[in-house]
Amino acid sequence: MKKKKTGSGLRSAMFYIIVASLTAAIAIAGSVPYILGRTGAKSSGNQPSDRSEISRVYVRPSVDGVEMRGVWVAYLSLDDVNKRKIDEIVAKAKENRLNTVFLHVRPFGDALYQSDYYPWSHLVTGTQGTAPSDGFDPLAYAVEAAHREGIALHAWLNPLRIMLTSGTLPPSLAGNNPYTVWRNDGNPENDDWVIDYKKGKFYNPAYPEVRELIVKGTKEIVEKYDVDGVHWDDYFYPAYDESFDDSVAYNAYLGQGGKLSLSDWRTQNINELVRAVYSAVKEADSSCLFGISPAGNVDNCLRMGADVTTWGSSRGYVDYLLPQVYWTNDNRIAPFEPVCARWNALVTNPDVRLYIGLALYKAGSDDDNGKWKKADDIIMNQVLYTRSGQTKAEGFSLYSYAYLDSDKTAEEMKNLRSVLD
Repeated sequence: MKKKKTGSGLRSAMFYIIVASLTAAIAIAGSVPYILGRTGAKSSGNQPSDRSEISRVYVRPSVDGVEMRGVWVAYLSLDDVNKRKIDEIVAKAKENRLNTVFLHVRPFGDALYQSDYYPWSHLVTGTQGTAPSDGFDPLAYAVEAAHREGIALHAWLNPLRIMLTSGTLPPSLAGNNPYTVWRNDGNPENDDWVIDYKKGKFYNPAYPEVRELIVKGTKEIVEKYDVDGVHWDDYFYPAYDESFDDSVAYNAYLGQGGKLSLSDWRTQNINELVRAVYSAVKEADSSCLFGISPAGNVDNCLRMGADVTTWGSSRGYVDYLLPQVYWTNDNRIAPFEPVCARWNALVTNPDVRLYIGLALYKAGSDDDNGKWKKADDIIMNQVLYTRSGQTKAEGFSLYSYAYLDSDKTAEEMKNLRSVLD
């Protein structure tokens, strides 16, 4: 919490290169090191004692005209996380001319950091709830390592997911996991605060107590760590119908005179949560960003409780939207440029920035009926499109870190780097 120039609407690579030259200032600025807008360091035992390398006055990517060039580092790349792995992540991002890392620090209602609300992730020690014996704090070290190299660090969270719907991860839940506590404390009134769906487990945002947990668990990150942003992905309600059984809460709402449909009621629950988290982040640090990376298909977002039209047009929800526009331009259902145009029209609040999520993981693959094997400059052309003036996008992010140096994406990354230099 992802090749060739085809279709009549796709401009030639030469056109994009000409456009890119007209926006050279942005491209050059993108290589400027990230610098914290706030020069004061958080006072925490998790932070390094020598702040000389990270107390300089930097410019946050895209906020002052610097193109945001991001990469998602998913939990799949963080198993047995340690300092060496974090150093490699930062170094690889820098080598590929990227300036922002979205680090997955709460994938399953857990924490890759010291939390007062969530158990330690199994990714750190192998067992959820077991703290590292040496006191290692992955998030604290990642912030230090990223800032030392001029890279912004956003803490990526899944707000609702506790366990995959396959039931495979995490391998087990800790005794202090809120799910475990609520289901085993003998109090039936909080059993519905978490929902079993398929083989997975999720927080139920219908309850103020659950929303408060998520808000407090987010705010503590901003208070304890010098993160540049808090980032949510597209995992909200895992289903759009009654198969996600939150009927106890919904029927109680109707019994109190509520009139909203199930879909609208769920959307209201998520909006209340998003507003509360935004306020908490700004209260903890007004310069810290809060953003969401919704699914690329706007209609699917709205069906799953993600009210992207409100988030993009109103104050008090997000600082940025980063939709996952994971298709080629010749995709018949969701062609890249028209989808971007829809997001462009949706983001009307001048204080909300728009970035575009790109599917590096599809490059060179058979995905989308082989469309990604037609050329090796798809991602490059998509980045150039975001600079072309046809969209207000101020940057992009790649899914995911695991594919920055994959054999199948080598040519794609080579072409992309040619327009990032």
